Amino acid sequence: MLKTAISIVKKFQKAGYEAYFAGGSVRDFLMGKEPKDYDIATSALPNEIESLMEKTYPIGKQFGVILVEENGHHFEVATFRSDSSSSDGRRPDAVLFTSAKEDAVRRDFTINGLFYDPVQEKLLDYVGGQKDIKNKILRFIGEPHERVKEDHLRLLRGVRFKNNFGFEYEPGTKRALEELSHLIDNVSKERIQDEMTKMLLHPHRAHSMRELDTFGILERILPEVTACKGIQQTGQYHHEGDVFTHLLKALHDMPENFASKELVWAVLLHDIAKPETALKKSDRVHFDGHAALSSKMARIVCKRLKMSNDETAKIAWMIEQHMTVGTIPNMRRAHQVNLFWHPWFEDLMRLHYCDEHGSFPFDLTLYQTVMKLYDDFKGEKLLEDHFKPKLSGDQLMKLFKLKPGPLIRELLQVQREAQIEGLVHDESEARKFVEGYLSEKGAHGKDI
Repeated sequence: MLKTAISIVKKFQKAGYEAYFAGGSVRDFLMGKEPKDYDIATSALPNEIESLMEKTYPIGKQFGVILVEENGHHFEVATFRSDSSSSDGRRPDAVLFTSAKEDAVRRDFTINGLFYDPVQEKLLDYVGGQKDIKNKILRFIGEPHERVKEDHLRLLRGVRFKNNFGFEYEPGTKRALEELSHLIDNVSKERIQDEMTKMLLHPHRAHSMRELDTFGILERILPEVTACKGIQQTGQYHHEGDVFTHLLKALHDMPENFASKELVWAVLLHDIAKPETALKKSDRVHFDGHAALSSKMARIVCKRLKMSNDETAKIAWMIEQHMTVGTIPNMRRAHQVNLFWHPWFEDLMRLHYCDEHGSFPFDLTLYQTVMKLYDDFKGEKLLEDHFKPKLSGDQLMKLFKLKPGPLIRELLQVQREAQIEGLVHDESEARKFVEGYLSEKGAHGKDI
């Protein structure tokens, strides 16, 4: 990708235009990180970009942004611009195509206002970004309050950059984030979810959530989470503190190889019903039914934040099942296998692992026990075909004079469970088992 990006810059420069790498890729390079993508800024106007490059897409042409496809890679190529004021806190009211320097000063943070010429190997820094990277300082370009008012999403971006990079705030930048936190209400839910997910997928996720809470932003985005503050749990098992602290500790201790979008959200939301279900019995606080209610509440949160149906279903399922893990060692074998076969089971166990780590002291005995059972299950290579019922639906109807309906599905299921548990090995044993089952139900020979 880098070679292709350099070739695009060379093509623009050869045609007589200025062209540089811009923003995040330059920042990442100076911080010793491998850039994920390369944005290019140029003096060429949008129509000139389209004329010069073979394959382009006008994704934001009115703002001077053209997507260029080259060698199977995609690059955002943007004309140098300056912006007027913003009425909606998201988009500028007008865009003027200008110079590299004016383009730099209209960006959000100094660390994102850098340009780099990969041909001349020259850094262009009009805003002091290189010094701030060296000193690990996050600083808005220009007047901080004005930068936030131009795009309210910068409230979240500021928290993300500061914590993801391990920086400190420049005092005026911090003050703007604190004083204008209420403007997050004006940001679309899709943009909020995207920024929140980026924070949650980073190892410093708990620090970001704590800071969002400190600034008063989190309660506006996720009041269900901040409601967990002050909800105490049984001290014998939760020396870490209240439910809110438990959620942050669970996020903090998540192994990096576990992190996925659905899992990080499930960890954050898995106990959000505890404030509504808390009940003190004797010397302990109980949260009966909190898993099911947390799952329902999580669905509402996911819908509000415009997550996909598939993402919502997985997050809600993990949360609903997270207390079921404790019953797995004593489950019937068939019920264990049904869970082990579930495509999200491993993520459920990752949630359990984080849940345990969210407590202090934590105890991974149950996690290790269940994972041993699961590893044994995988070692046995139990494929679903191995437990295809010995008697098919047609055979059941013919042998026991039954009609199609729910009972046939039930008989197929109980057969399968009996086979899993080693009670049925062939058709003869299956027939005897079904006869006994129907006899107990009083359904043998009836048209059901």
